[in-house]
Amino acid sequence: MVSNILKSHNFLLLGLNVIFQVLLKRLFPILFLFLLFSCSKNEKTVISFYYWKTILKFSKTEREVLNENNVQKLYIRYFDIGVHPETKNPIPVSPIRFDENLNQYAVVPVVFIQNKVMLQPNLDVNDLAEKTFDFIEQINQKNKISCDEIQIDCDWTLNSKDNYLKFVEVFKKLSKKKLSATIRLHQVKYFKKTKIPNVDSGVLMYYNMGSIAPDSLNSIYDQKAASKYLKSLKKYPLHLDLALPIYSWGVHIRNNKVIGLRSKMNIKDLLQDSNFEKISPIFFRVKQSNYKNGIFYEEKDLLKIEEISTKDLKEMADDLDENLPQKPKEIIFYDLDEFNLNNYEKNIFEQVISEF
Repeated sequence: MVSNILKSHNFLLLGLNVIFQVLLKRLFPILFLFLLFSCSKNEKTVISFYYWKTILKFSKTEREVLNENNVQKLYIRYFDIGVHPETKNPIPVSPIRFDENLNQYAVVPVVFIQNKVMLQPNLDVNDLAEKTFDFIEQINQKNKISCDEIQIDCDWTLNSKDNYLKFVEVFKKLSKKKLSATIRLHQVKYFKKTKIPNVDSGVLMYYNMGSIAPDSLNSIYDQKAASKYLKSLKKYPLHLDLALPIYSWGVHIRNNKVIGLRSKMNIKDLLQDSNFEKISPIFFRVKQSNYKNGIFYEEKDLLKIEEISTKDLKEMADDLDENLPQKPKEIIFYDLDEFNLNNYEKNIFEQVISEF
């Protein structure tokens, strides 16, 4: 009788073990995906900045913002590449000068390439890639900077696509470094036509969404314009981090025509200038002809101020969080400049990344 009970007990254990093994095989993939998803959601998005001035020297405010936000990486514009007006050959424009020790930061050199460079029909892509990398290396050696990543910034189009994609391929082989590229909203939505550069990751430039015009729309950010592209993000196969705007400018209008963009200008600044009068929430009229920051303003000219509020930044973050297939590893704010930083409360950057 005892042996029968033991046999039944062993049989029961054997059966339970078989059931457990089957359940484990079926549940393990689900459990693994759950743990993977949980870890990725808990990984905090980090704060980085673009630095877009030709002389790198931090002000007290800029340094405080870097320290308070535990910034460890800076994306620094090293130089632009334009077209020589006579020879039509590519040339470096306004290379940066360093007046600051950057040992505590990971530096990512950024090279902005004007699209007209890539539109050149006889462009020697191999030569351009080699010269671009050599110039980056010269700047790094001179300033004792080492870098693991380089970023290429170019708003390529269908007509410049072939040259641009080839340039990226050649540059990546030459540099042997991690390569990132800026990606515009139209390049996300129509990626099957515009193609995807062979880079390790992309940075979605979530600004400059509209045309610069004398109407009341904000060309830097417009939620309605952005909404036309957001759903496309789920289908985009390249991992995207984000670049968000913290800059402002004035659109200078004369006789209902835009005659220029005026950088480092905001509503608070113009309210303190007696030469301008506010005539609507974003429009100012010139009361009397005057010079401001080296620019001549004629009586009755208009300035339309386009700026980004805290509400705008949180709205961007909410919309992007809902539509991105993956959480961004970092958000890069454009750009680190005391004039921009003074428009926001101290914890604005933490507020934005907390939305993800």
